[in-house]
Amino acid sequence: MRLKDRVAIIVGAGQRPGETMGNGRATALTFAREGARVACVDRDLAIAEKTAALIAEAGGEAWALAADVAEEAALVAMIADTMARAGRVDILHNNVGISIAGGDTGLTDITADAFDTLYRVNYRGMALACKHALPVMREQGSGVILTISSMAARAAHPTVGYQTTKAAVVSLTEHIASQYARFGIRANCILPGLMDTPMAVETRMENTGRSRDQIVAERSAAVPLKGGMGDAWDVANAALFLASDEAKFITGVALPVDGGASVNLQLGSRPD
Repeated sequence: MRLKDRVAIIVGAGQRPGETMGNGRATALTFAREGARVACVDRDLAIAEKTAALIAEAGGEAWALAADVAEEAALVAMIADTMARAGRVDILHNNVGISIAGGDTGLTDITADAFDTLYRVNYRGMALACKHALPVMREQGSGVILTISSMAARAAHPTVGYQTTKAAVVSLTEHIASQYARFGIRANCILPGLMDTPMAVETRMENTGRSRDQIVAERSAAVPLKGGMGDAWDVANAALFLASDEAKFITGVALPVDGGASVNLQLGSRPD
């Protein structure tokens, strides 16, 4: 019960259809299992309600909220609703992100509209959610903000919108950590590597026409750690640690959850 009696907002707590669990839903379930009361937020209310129902089935407490992170008014309402229901916000977990589905490509091919969409969803939405949660946390004298970035922020990546907005998320997290530490607020981000989630795999299936087995095999082969890709529970467990008091002296960190890919980036990989 590492999050007993805490109130957590998971933005992006639903997921697109797929064979595996998404990061947001896995984190919502994990936080609830550890005692948190969870606001499950998604643009699609029915998907958020599914996550809340799974939590209730497991004996936890959760409710569903609809909010499009591209609309600031929806994020204001999200905080207000949570305060009305629970009276506080202890954890804000920003999990929304898009890439190929938002029209992302290389720099010379991306349209201005696609770039604007990726910016609004991947970066601006997280920044505005933090903007409206921070006054509540400052008044409380405590709070945890978690953001999902990506190893794409630190490595070569073929699409410009995703890489640059995810890099901006790291800087946003560092800014919050430095400016709000004196109010008892911690901010950290997670950099997932190659993960077996619906956003990563099923989206590529739809856009390339390739089979799930082909995509999984290719991505798993690029992971240094034996076993291949990670899954949503790996991200959720990292988020649980950072949200808990076990990480009470950790802020401003960008934590790779990547099966060793970042080590190879830093040191270079060499054959035996």
